[in-house]
Amino acid sequence: MATMELIGFGSTGWGALLLLGAATTLAVTATALAIGALLGTIVAGAKLSGNWLLSAMGSLYTTVFRGVPELLIIYLIYFGGSSAMTAIGTAMGYEGFLGLPSFAAGALAVGIISGAYQAEVFRGAYLAISKGELEAASAIGMHRGLRFRRIIMPQVLRFAIPGLGNVWQLSLKDSALVSVTGLAELMRTSQVAAGSTRQYFLFFIIGGALYLILTSLSDRVFNGAERRTNRSMPAAAMGQA
Repeated sequence: MATMELIGFGSTGWGALLLLGAATTLAVTATALAIGALLGTIVAGAKLSGNWLLSAMGSLYTTVFRGVPELLIIYLIYFGGSSAMTAIGTAMGYEGFLGLPSFAAGALAVGIISGAYQAEVFRGAYLAISKGELEAASAIGMHRGLRFRRIIMPQVLRFAIPGLGNVWQLSLKDSALVSVTGLAELMRTSQVAAGSTRQYFLFFIIGGALYLILTSLSDRVFNGAERRTNRSMPAAAMGQA
């Protein structure tokens, strides 16, 4: 069979499935980034709280989930979550195995990993804010919520964007490991296509090329977001950053 037929969109081609796999990869990564942003914000707040217990718990989270292999975390979430659901179902009178959905397990696992890195990104971004601005806001009587909304949050986001871009790229690559749960994302689809056609070199090269396209487009998005946020900042403030 001709190469163009194999990668095409006809009845014998794998083009549509490969694009669907790429879309699934993006969906897993975007969901994981959102989960990680929530967890990262909570953990960063704990580490910056000044409370030794909260700070220790936040440090434990970032140490564990940045130090343990990503594949192990995915296995623990997928198989551990399925075992927990089965146990709950059995306790409620349901007989049989209850499996955690592959997409949910993969997004949650990658999100937990992402949260450990995002916590450090947000913590570093907060520490980059000029203390003088925070002191000035307190001096004029600006209450905590208003100070967070007008000073802290905009600057944390501005300083965090480059780091979040790196976390996104990391999560995008980690999403390939979700294929072990059976989710038909880009890596899994490339494996199935390669195994079915015996064209391993062709489909793994195509899979790699699609990953490069996704990462290149992601770079453009995050670079554009960084330029947009910097546009509203005074030149002096940008020079200090």
